[in-house]
Amino acid sequence: MKENKFDLTERLEDFAAAIIILYDKKPLSYAGDYLAKQLIRSSCSSALNYGEALVAGTSKDKINKLRISLKELRESQRNLNIQSKAQLFSEESLSNLKDENDQLIRIMVTRIKNIN
Repeated sequence: MKENKFDLTERLEDFAAAIIILYDKKPLSYAGDYLAKQLIRSSCSSALNYGEALVAGTSKDKINKLRISLKELRESQRNLNIQSKAQLFSEESLSNLKDENDQLIRIMVTRIKNIN
C-alpha cells in the first residue's frame, strides 16, 4: 500500500488492490475461493461507492454512499476475521490488511459524522 495515508480514495483503491493481489497468486480451497471472491467484491465496492460519494449531488446522497462504503468495509473486516480464524492464511499475511481495514472504517465513520 502506498505511503500517502491522507488520501482516502487512494487508500481504498490500494486496499482493494492488495486483496486482489493476495488472492490472485494462491490456489484456494472451496471455502477460500468463496471468501476470497466475496472479499474482493466488498473491498472493491467500498472504493467504488466512496468515489460515487465524492460526486454526489446532495448531502443525503453523499451520506448514503458513504454508509454503503462503510457497510462494505465492515463486511471486509468480518471476512478477514473468518479467514484468520479458519487459518486460510497466516496471521502475518492478513495482519496489514486487517489493520488497514480497521483504519479505513474509523476514517469512514468520522467522515459520515462530520457531514451531519
